Amino acid sequence: MSQFFTTEKATFHGLDFITIKSNALKKRADITIYTPSNVVEHVPLVILLHGVYGSHWAWAIKGNAHRTAQNLIETEQIKPMILAMPSDGLYADGSGYIQHQTTDYERWIIEDVINVMKEQYPQITDKSPVFITGLSMGGFGALRLGAKYPNVFKAFSGLSSITHFNQIGEFVADFEQLKHDALEKDGIFEWILKNKNLIPPFRFDCGTDDILIEYNRQLQKELENYQIPHIYQEFTGGHTWEYWTEHLTDTLLFFNKHLD
Repeated sequence: MSQFFTTEKATFHGLDFITIKSNALKKRADITIYTPSNVVEHVPLVILLHGVYGSHWAWAIKGNAHRTAQNLIETEQIKPMILAMPSDGLYADGSGYIQHQTTDYERWIIEDVINVMKEQYPQITDKSPVFITGLSMGGFGALRLGAKYPNVFKAFSGLSSITHFNQIGEFVADFEQLKHDALEKDGIFEWILKNKNLIPPFRFDCGTDDILIEYNRQLQKELENYQIPHIYQEFTGGHTWEYWTEHLTDTLLFFNKHLD
């Protein structure tokens, strides 16, 4: 029996599209999914989070995430992985993937998305490794949730990441309303430090021309000061889909290294 009151699913041009009535959001929400051919039982699941202004289709349509993954699979650089690309819940310009006073955008990702994927794809089981990554606000979500819920994820990664809740204010139209609605207004480092003995392997990267580069460098310094193992990389590029499309490869290769 399904955990969700309604689940609608369709396939178009090699991608699956699911709309469910989310238990966490108490409204409908969307996920775009890519499933490579010949996946086996206990297949890894990779959750990709989009940035502000975007939605579930962004990683596939703008970032060609499914084509990147398929190319790496075909060239045997990574094992087959299913990609789940959810919306952030569509709060204003961006929810931050955090719990709000009336709607839990955090639980939408860590519970509903994973549970509906297990229901709809029998190759995803309780033994499947789950990874999470994202860009910009999605990088904030992925790094924060990866650190906050170390028992859920095998490894996590962020691209061009917002590193603290306050930085979302540089992107959204009504940050005062978001601050009012959000229950937690923390940063990535707080959760990494709190769970430093529990967190799985993680990495993050940023373009040298990115507007968030100094925030990422500061996070790198804090991690080094506390001797917390991680990988940080800088590449040429800015806060653009060209950068994210190219460097998703680094994240998928990283995830593949941490498969049993």
